[in-house]
Amino acid sequence: MSSTTTTPAATNKTRNRILVAAGTVIIVATYLYLVVGQPTEIAQSSFSQSGLIAIAGYVIGAILLAMGAIHRLPTATVAMVPVAIALNIVVGQLVSVIGLPLYLDSIGTVLVSALAGPAAGVVTGILTNVIWGLTLSPIALPYAVVQVIIGVMAGYAARLGMFRLFYLAPVAGAVTGFVAAMVSAPISAFVFGGATGGGTGAIVGAFQAMGNSLLASTTLQGLLSDPLDKAITFTVVVLILAALPSRFRQRFPFVREHNVFGRKTQVVQHQTSTTEA
Repeated sequence: MSSTTTTPAATNKTRNRILVAAGTVIIVATYLYLVVGQPTEIAQSSFSQSGLIAIAGYVIGAILLAMGAIHRLPTATVAMVPVAIALNIVVGQLVSVIGLPLYLDSIGTVLVSALAGPAAGVVTGILTNVIWGLTLSPIALPYAVVQVIIGVMAGYAARLGMFRLFYLAPVAGAVTGFVAAMVSAPISAFVFGGATGGGTGAIVGAFQAMGNSLLASTTLQGLLSDPLDKAITFTVVVLILAALPSRFRQRFPFVREHNVFGRKTQVVQHQTSTTEA
């Protein structure tokens, strides 16, 4: 006899999907507001009207994503997120001060994504840029959406096994950088007029001097800097992951479910099956 009764598990799964979808819509809407509205005053202060709208949009979106994914986040992930946020900000700020034509501000985001999945990485990335924008650099705030792209793509790269071998990680990073460049270019052009500081601003100026439009210049700069930046970032992360004890990595349900690190996980599963038999 068939039953139409909805199980609590199915109800929770549907609710979680709705929360993730709602968070995604809010984040995308915030990004479109920044690109279409072109609120240049955000460069001076995160507490301008446009800055507060951006903060609200990204924070609410991050909270909804976290609520949709929290059932899969172990205690180890929750404890790791603040450390990952600090890593993003410290390294990113240092690179900006030095003036390198790179960013390196998403190492923590990629690390969390590889261990705990896309949603956890997205939450880490968004909170990184909101906190960074409120404390040290208002310029970081509108780029929170780029961290969303990085978190999602790093999580799916982990699912595909791109962190199993050293030489696969930079390939995934370069692809992520290409997409990130296309998303960030309109923000650089329309919100900041191409003047985002550091070494990247000089590259934008050089492309403009060659006769390119502002949007074309920021896009070319992104395509030059982002794939290299993310390839380096993913390489750093795969080295960190290789240094972590296998027992620690297996504490994450995402790692076990998607066999993120390959052979060692398979061995664990085989041993478990043998014991049960």
